[in-house]
Amino acid sequence: MAVELGAAGATVYVTGRTTRDAKSPIGRTETIEDTAELVTEAGGRGIAVRCDHMRPDDVRALARRIEQEQDGRLDVLVDDTWGADQLIEWKPIWEHDLDKGLQALRNGLETHLITLHTLLPLLVRRKAGLVVEITDGDDMFNDRYRGTMFFDVVKVAITRMGKMLKEELETYGITSLALTPGFLRSEEMLDHFGVTEETWRDGIADDKYFAISETPRYIGRAVAALAADPDRARWSGQSLSSGVLAKHYGLTDLDGSQPEASRFFAETYFGDKKDADVADYR
Repeated sequence: MAVELGAAGATVYVTGRTTRDAKSPIGRTETIEDTAELVTEAGGRGIAVRCDHMRPDDVRALARRIEQEQDGRLDVLVDDTWGADQLIEWKPIWEHDLDKGLQALRNGLETHLITLHTLLPLLVRRKAGLVVEITDGDDMFNDRYRGTMFFDVVKVAITRMGKMLKEELETYGITSLALTPGFLRSEEMLDHFGVTEETWRDGIADDKYFAISETPRYIGRAVAALAADPDRARWSGQSLSSGVLAKHYGLTDLDGSQPEASRFFAETYFGDKKDADVADYR
């Protein structure tokens, strides 16, 4: 998302806990500096800011930097924190480690609330902007149990936040919504399947649903399209997917395909088209 906003010419503040000097508890090798450089290479301006979104003081410091360096101008707020994969256990709540479950809530939910509380005043003051709450699954998934309580609570709550914000922000000319990718081919997911972006189709042998997967750039193009749309208020308060916005804006993934993961899962995984051809949803 940061890179595609950069490709659209944006200045992007890339925040997170993993820098070239220190890793977060997640342990991934990608850093905020790496991403900021990719933003600049794409045509924008990437600015890496080490920020733990669980710490209000860190987010306040970020707000002060935007005040000083951009005269307080913040056009797009992509609220996308999670950092709890290693904390989730696919067990009933009474068997789930309580400390890990509560930490997952803090990592995945409190971070969103802290960020909104601290940064929304920058948008409200200008009476313009876009807020995108990144979640996992649209309303179709929110009507179904995600397999474990703590994970489900976080993702449903974030989707709900994207909707509730409409009530608080609409009068200020700010568009807010919840947005989900489909089956995301993130770096971590590629590692999980033991493939690269070039060989990702080899992972289909382990999980047939990987055939509907998409790169992170796909949802990034959706965010960039929203940011550039003067009529984006039409989406305010909705729960959307990258595939839905790709159809509307005529976007494609890097390989030229147009994955519709939400429709695929609605009609095949949850529906009665069990033998549907994945190609019909790309």
